[in-house]
Amino acid sequence: MKKLSAGLLLSLVTIVSIAQSGTGNNTLLWKISGNGLENPSYLFGTIHMLCADDAVLSKNMKKIIEDCDEVYFEVDMDNIFEMVGAMGKMKMKGDTTLKELLTEAEYEKVKTYFETKGSMLPFSMLETYKPILAASTLEQGSLPCDNTAMMEQVILKEAKEYKKKIKGLETMSYQAGVLDSIPYKLQAQQLVSYIESAGKDDKDNKQMEEMFKAYKSQDLKKLEELMVETDAGMAAFTDILLYHRNQNWVAKLKRLLPEKSVLIAVGAGHLPGEKGVINLLRKEGYKVTPVENRIDLSREI
Repeated sequence: MKKLSAGLLLSLVTIVSIAQSGTGNNTLLWKISGNGLENPSYLFGTIHMLCADDAVLSKNMKKIIEDCDEVYFEVDMDNIFEMVGAMGKMKMKGDTTLKELLTEAEYEKVKTYFETKGSMLPFSMLETYKPILAASTLEQGSLPCDNTAMMEQVILKEAKEYKKKIKGLETMSYQAGVLDSIPYKLQAQQLVSYIESAGKDDKDNKQMEEMFKAYKSQDLKKLEELMVETDAGMAAFTDILLYHRNQNWVAKLKRLLPEKSVLIAVGAGHLPGEKGVINLLRKEGYKVTPVENRIDLSREI
């Protein structure tokens, strides 16, 4: 489950939810030009939770936010009505509960873990949620810090200072609905596996550490390797969580890019690889080039 959760940090926003060497291809920031565009747009890879001290914007990123016409996230981060409307989609269909999907012993183990470790929401609410979403509320404990932040929120705050329009490539309801394609029973078993291995499985802990290290060093190639290291039970759902959504986004961007200059900030796991957003945009005829995203914390603090 930790491997799945690591991927979700880079691929799926949930409602419950450094000195960086951004040179060459080691960068999270990319320029989209060519293909008849009058003005360039930009693509940035986010992570949905990281240590607050690492959630810093580079000078180039700040300038892009200031100059662009609109900022697109995976979902509209500034739409409270959409967030409220999506809450119902977080729950499993048919009034299914976690207790129905697990043995009595497994259920008690999960309940005790949530109540002991604590999460963003009470367990009484989470036991009706899709288990992957329930697991995502525990991710804060995987970080080597007490204070965490969402990279999207940092960008959102900067964008609102310049009164930029905030929009989403897809809706929160759609994101939550994507998880209905993954059997609830499988999700529940993955949640149990996560809890059983928490604090014990050095390999899983190391994978999480490697993921955060790769993000901070802006190593998309390494992030791609970590993204595909899911267990056999979840490998079949990579298309649902990543690749189909990438294709949908690029189709939408083909309509948006000729009209205005936009910043697109999506999970970094969506960027690399043959089926990643960068390569899909290039296949459509766009020139996608790396932009320096270096951060000097000694100056930025």
